Amino acid sequence: MKTPFAGDKKVGQSLFTPLEKKFVAAFVDKIPLWLETYHLTLMTIIWSLGVILFGYLAQANIQWLWGVSALIVCQYITDLFDGAVGRMRNTGLIKWGYYMDHFLDYVFLCSLLIGYFFIVPERFVYLSFAMLALYGAFMVNSFLAFATTNAFRIAVFGIGPTEIRLAFIIVNTLIIVFGNSYMSQLLPYVLGISLLALIVVVYKTQKEIWQMDMEQKRKDSKNC
Repeated sequence: MKTPFAGDKKVGQSLFTPLEKKFVAAFVDKIPLWLETYHLTLMTIIWSLGVILFGYLAQANIQWLWGVSALIVCQYITDLFDGAVGRMRNTGLIKWGYYMDHFLDYVFLCSLLIGYFFIVPERFVYLSFAMLALYGAFMVNSFLAFATTNAFRIAVFGIGPTEIRLAFIIVNTLIIVFGNSYMSQLLPYVLGISLLALIVVVYKTQKEIWQMDMEQKRKDSKNC
């Protein structure tokens, strides 16, 4: 029997999940009828281009980072409601939505880091590339784990996309208040914490998959 596709069913709960569910339930029917689920998904392209533009403008005036934070909020809202709109109207494209939604999440992440390239002092640029590799590794881990378990986990230890977005907004605010040179010195510590978190997540994931394999081997041996 073929296993049903479960890419639209997210596993794990972040710190803000209960509030998000209430927020979506209260406002999903307020989305205009002309605004379809795929429109909301594709809006991430607009937000990504805007982030790069505002990051470029922030070279001359760091206050443009407020615009970057605003676009992070915009992307959060469209990402939060695209699936909900499809489910409510029964117009969702489950597999297309899974593919495009998460591919564009990666595009948006790249646009944020590209935006920071413009304002981070040159000696810290290589750390920004390392940050892209690390956060990309978190996404790769999620997709590979989904391929083996058919359970798409987006939150680990209560930390998910919403909390990551909030972290970027906090970083933007700190850069505006204290200056990008000061905040750039924190990059090595952020990288260290992120690397440690990745190691823990990968260890936890591979242990779960190992146990699945061992359980399957036990079942196969009993059937022989």
